[in-house]
Amino acid sequence: MKHRILLLLGILIPFLAAGLAQADKQELFILKVSDPISPAVAEFMVDGLQQASESSAAAIIIALDTPGGLAQSMRQIVQAIFACKVPVIVYVTPSGARAASAGVMITMAADIAAMSPGTNIGAAHPVEAGGGDINKTMTKKIVNDMAAFARGIADRRGRNAGWAEKAVRESVSATAEEALKLGVIDLVATNLDDLIAGIDGKAVKGKGVLHLKGVRRTVIQENLRIKILKTISDPNIAYILLMIGLAGLFLEFSHPGAVLPGVVGGITLILAFFAMQTLPVNTAGILLILLAIILFVLELKITSYGMLSVAGVTSLVLGSTMLFRGAGPQFQVAWGVLLPTVILISGFFIGVIYFVVRAQTRKPCTGIEGMLGEIGIVKQINGHEGKVMVHGEVWQAIFVEEVSVGDKVRIQSVQNLVVTTAPANTDNP
Repeated sequence: MKHRILLLLGILIPFLAAGLAQADKQELFILKVSDPISPAVAEFMVDGLQQASESSAAAIIIALDTPGGLAQSMRQIVQAIFACKVPVIVYVTPSGARAASAGVMITMAADIAAMSPGTNIGAAHPVEAGGGDINKTMTKKIVNDMAAFARGIADRRGRNAGWAEKAVRESVSATAEEALKLGVIDLVATNLDDLIAGIDGKAVKGKGVLHLKGVRRTVIQENLRIKILKTISDPNIAYILLMIGLAGLFLEFSHPGAVLPGVVGGITLILAFFAMQTLPVNTAGILLILLAIILFVLELKITSYGMLSVAGVTSLVLGSTMLFRGAGPQFQVAWGVLLPTVILISGFFIGVIYFVVRAQTRKPCTGIEGMLGEIGIVKQINGHEGKVMVHGEVWQAIFVEEVSVGDKVRIQSVQNLVVTTAPANTDNP
């Protein structure tokens, strides 16, 4: 009897092990991206792909809607897709979404590429970060490199390499139905359930057959770090951070030793510079903003009767409007953010300048300098000498004119703790 039980266990154990291995795969990861391709988005996608690989999931679906983004970030994502050990499905969704520019490469790099009706893919011609055409001396080199990259992806996945090259060289674009006919994608699905039903049982080269019916779906969420990075990469947030940083450093330079403004300004400037590596920054805009700060600082040192401040505000306005430029609204600072920020920051700079200049030019209120011109009361007279009370203190005094006890006198000078006075009703200062 024992031998029979052991024999039965020996037969069942391999099947149980296979069942456990299959159970480990009974999870479908879903990763949603609806942003420009930036370092923060790339990090989120790469982490999600690695998580799916490590957990031996049944597959990972990337729900994509992007206008494009940085080529370097796109290459990181493509490399992560190729390295992923589980099937990767890129699904351009919902209707109205697009996989433009960098999104073309990401979609074509997937094991299975799908699109919702009413979506489009294409227009992958390289442009500079600012949205304009690349300098002609570099155009041929960069376009050729990107075209070769696109062909390589298409060839690896068995897709239409000729169309992929045209998307780079000629900025061609296609609807979901056109992309399916051209062999750019594998299927058109109306929703996620339709997609899963359409690819279930499909063999993926080197990764087995997809078994997705009834599997648990897990949506990969962005962690706090990714959310922060994506938030500061917004042009409006990056612009506000830049202005706060410059204002903090300006206040620190105008009031050395304040510490807090300098610390806050330094931190926000670093965050702004991180964000700007993902945005179409115009060098002329940055230079104009820096020139504005220089002009405000010079106003503290040079008597210009406000002309440097006017020039500073003008430079700040021009620099702010030119700071970001691009092919779409995602690369622009909203006027509702730009105008109030310029007004507040300009008012801040001018206010600091006003108080600093006033402090530098106003009459001293303490020490010997603060005594000059003050009014005292004669308390004692001994010839041309005596004592006067000023600010509640009794001082030895020399009278340049005759006075009487109780008269008011004006302090003309102070030497060796002895004040020289004149009657307060005279024209002497």
